[in-house]
Amino acid sequence: METKKKLVVLGGGESGVGAAVLGKDKGWDVFLSDYGTVAPRYAEVLDREGIEWEQGTHTMERILSADEVVKSPGISPKTPVMKAIAEKGIPVVSEIEFAGRYTDAKMVCITGSNGKTTTTLLTYHILRDAGLDVGLAGNVGKSLALQVARDPHKVYVIELSSFQLENMYSFKANVAVMLNITPDHLDRYDYKMENYVAAKFRILRNQTPTDAFIYWQDDPVIAAQLKQVTTEAMMLPFAEAFEPGCHAWVDGDDDVVFETNVESMKMPRAQLSLNGLHNLYNSMAAGLSACLLDVRKDDIRRALGDFEGVEHRLEYVATVDGVRYINDSKATNVNSTWYALESMPRSGVVLILGGTDKGNDYTEIEPLVRSKVKAIVCMGKDNAKLMDFWQGKVPALFDTHSLSDAIAACRSVAVEGDTVLLSPCCASFDLFKNYENRGELFKQAVKSL
Repeated sequence: METKKKLVVLGGGESGVGAAVLGKDKGWDVFLSDYGTVAPRYAEVLDREGIEWEQGTHTMERILSADEVVKSPGISPKTPVMKAIAEKGIPVVSEIEFAGRYTDAKMVCITGSNGKTTTTLLTYHILRDAGLDVGLAGNVGKSLALQVARDPHKVYVIELSSFQLENMYSFKANVAVMLNITPDHLDRYDYKMENYVAAKFRILRNQTPTDAFIYWQDDPVIAAQLKQVTTEAMMLPFAEAFEPGCHAWVDGDDDVVFETNVESMKMPRAQLSLNGLHNLYNSMAAGLSACLLDVRKDDIRRALGDFEGVEHRLEYVATVDGVRYINDSKATNVNSTWYALESMPRSGVVLILGGTDKGNDYTEIEPLVRSKVKAIVCMGKDNAKLMDFWQGKVPALFDTHSLSDAIAACRSVAVEGDTVLLSPCCASFDLFKNYENRGELFKQAVKSL
């Protein structure tokens, strides 16, 4: 009898548990290890599936016996466990790479330093409303691996961070979207911008002439990198105003024009549901992706006009005295807050954290906090762990125990041009019924200012 190949999954979150289930279904001998705490809902899945797992430690003997490792994107290659795996020469792949082996679905993959989530959700909204069999994966939606295993689709719209792209090798994006590249996560990349850019550009790997690369034409970092890399993919740049080679732009009548080799259409910019220049670019990228998948023009126009975003996920609430308020109450773990902070401006963020701590390790968001956050407002019944961790790491730190006190603290420190971000990292059950209740009350409080 043939011995099963050993798959070790590092990280017991959405992507890790999905990879473990897919590995089990495909005949691997699976072991999952999480150095932190596995959330109860994921522990329940692992137990139900009969998958061996551990938390709070790494049993190195088990890990180093693997034929292959699937790594959670949040785990740095510089951690001791990853160094040991590298020294042993064990192949390491991302969950997306692993899942891609077991499906021939079309992949629409979206990356960028800012706007990924909005563009991913908008693209998914267009395709789903047009009747396509489409799944949502990556940093939003369900794990791609879990969907491939148990709920397969013909098309997937996938939000990809540079961390996920690091360990992708054979995976191919049929449509690759790159919104922008700004300095970010440089601690992960030896403080070398070129390493971060190279990770982002892995989205072009394995593309053929029948595939497409959609990107912002006026991004200087993308433009510079395109002089150094080659791709066989169709190039579909977009820009605010027409430039030679552009495939989406705003014309003199203030219509947004979309042109691909298969489709040409336009719609009034005023009819786009998302406002602002950055959202114009997000809409262009999503619209071009839909055109490439032969979605009807009327369906694209309608969906671009009625998209509402996702409540409690990076939801704009209001601007009060020049300060933007963002409701990201759905961020109940460190990883979600990491993605929220990634999408924020590079400075002037007042971050509200707190709630029921689930064994959180806040070191994952520390680099982003240090670079972007001017103040942290802790909001919970017991903020001792948060206060202890963040003391001395941000210019201002507040200890509050109610929503009203938290809002007051934010107002005392935020000035015109700043952003107040509710992205708590924690469950809501100490002060609220659930994250929806927390988000609703936050929005009510902001709108009554």
